[in-house]
Amino acid sequence: MTGRVAQTEAQSLEDSTGWLHLFGDPSRLRLLALLQEHEHSVAELTRITGLSQSRVSTHLARLRDAGLLHDRRVGASTRYRIHAAMPAAAASLWTTLKARLVDETLARDAERRDALLAARERDRPWPETVAGEMERHYSPGRTWEALVHGLAGLLRLGDVLDVGCGDGWTARLLAPRARSYVGVDRSAELVEAARCRAAGVRFEQADAHRLPFADASFDTVLLFHVLAYAERPDEVVAEAGRVLRGGGRVVALTLAEHAHLAQTAAYGHVQPGFEPEQLAAFFRGARLTVEECAVTSRERRKPHHRVLTAVATKDRLP
Repeated sequence: MTGRVAQTEAQSLEDSTGWLHLFGDPSRLRLLALLQEHEHSVAELTRITGLSQSRVSTHLARLRDAGLLHDRRVGASTRYRIHAAMPAAAASLWTTLKARLVDETLARDAERRDALLAARERDRPWPETVAGEMERHYSPGRTWEALVHGLAGLLRLGDVLDVGCGDGWTARLLAPRARSYVGVDRSAELVEAARCRAAGVRFEQADAHRLPFADASFDTVLLFHVLAYAERPDEVVAEAGRVLRGGGRVVALTLAEHAHLAQTAAYGHVQPGFEPEQLAAFFRGARLTVEECAVTSRERRKPHHRVLTAVATKDRLP
């Protein structure tokens, strides 16, 4: 055992004695065994082991302070679990001990633990089982699309221009919340598809670099995933600013700068994404006031593209 510890990190006599003393208490070994694969609260550990609550709390505090346990708040209670990055000497010692621990007391603890876990899963409402990471789990009806529809109900957008409208999905969502809605795209095929998808909305084929609208025609201009397709994205932003009324907003979504050009080129992108300051400079060049320009999400699928959100306003005329 001494040899294994020496291979991971040098230990003084005092440090080695400290680790041996920490692992030398049977109650602490019982708690470590229970927390190896599952997290538990003090109350649960008290029920499983039959130890007093004060005794369990004292042992947990010592183990946590030594870096052997990780704790997290769940509602009004604290849950504990073996720390995945405990000190190397302690990890080596614990690996050696747990491989040889065979005891009736530990077996009874395991039986009571399994019964408690079964009851926990049976009786606990589903939301509590995923508390703290709900967005990672499916539940009926709880989708990002549903959330977007709910949030859209809060919007009052005035006269909207959707630049690079694609096949009209955004228009179908937002047009009912706008006084008027116009979508433009350079692809005639996409414009036709948008007209079929969002009946009653005005769609036109147009170049985002030269919008066919008078100055100050819209209260809101959307640049959703269009700048990566633009040969001169600064000109597209300038056009958005030109057709925007005083007090109006431009909202842009686009990829942050990346090195996966072959992948995005297959989707028609001609820009390698943008850094936040670069995008903000486009808006300032169009005489717009930048309210937000930052990475707001990261895709879970490889290569984990980051997405920028930018919001800018146009000053009202005096």
